[in-house]
Amino acid sequence: MDLLSLRYFQVVARHEHISRAADELRIAQPSLSRTIARLEADLGVPLFDRQGRRIRLNRFGAAFLRRVDRALAELDDARRELTDAAGLTHGSVSLASETLLTVTEPVKSFIADHPGVAVRLFQATPEVMTKRLNEGQVDFCLASEELEGPGLVHTELVREEVLLGVPLGHRLAGREEVTMADLAGEPVVTTRPGIWQRTLAERLFAEAGLELVVACEIDEASTGIEMVSAGLGVGFGPAWYLRSPLAARTPFSAVRLAVPGAERVLRLYWREGAYVSEAARRFRDRLTAALTVA
Repeated sequence: MDLLSLRYFQVVARHEHISRAADELRIAQPSLSRTIARLEADLGVPLFDRQGRRIRLNRFGAAFLRRVDRALAELDDARRELTDAAGLTHGSVSLASETLLTVTEPVKSFIADHPGVAVRLFQATPEVMTKRLNEGQVDFCLASEELEGPGLVHTELVREEVLLGVPLGHRLAGREEVTMADLAGEPVVTTRPGIWQRTLAERLFAEAGLELVVACEIDEASTGIEMVSAGLGVGFGPAWYLRSPLAARTPFSAVRLAVPGAERVLRLYWREGAYVSEAARRFRDRLTAALTVA
């Protein structure tokens, strides 16, 4: 049993699919299968249940994965701590976020001030963010949905108003504010389930006793505004973005929502007790300063 086989097992366990794991690891599928087979032989138990070409992590695999995640996270922390001893010349920091638009400017300024630090960014759903954080794949997660899991801590960066984007010429365009009653029957451009815009829309419509009519499902805020501008429907968005120069390039009208709870809470998460390198601490400080006043 070696570290490489443990890391391979971790990726296979995450995908529960040999070929997808092999693609991520950039190795041949037969080689990965042999590595997993050797690991199971060393342990004396199967880690996966095999059903034809499909595999599923079994109870032995789940128990082993918890220990592997913990062990590899400790080793990754040790590597970061040693790298930290060399200062900011060869450091690294990684962040997963629901959208990368939010972090563009602070990341740009951080890289300019610390060119020796390798910055890695991942766009992910809340579920994937939580998994990456628990497995030690990222230092931080930036999320508007609450991330749940043992050992996760967070700081609230900003609590901001959510506005309604409507197409120009729409009956609600130009209004100072609207209520949920005004949105009865309106088609809505929103995100896939599990992302904060969709969660907010579902909650506001349910609390008002209205049906949410989804006209279009998107992943990125900028795409949503394009679809609103095209006339597919109305859409919810954070005030900072709907009033930003990025959104100003797209013709639409931003209207206030006279609705209790129409807000977004942006939080920065990390693992409690995990080693935070000097580069990561400075990156966290930069994000906190930039987004808290955004």
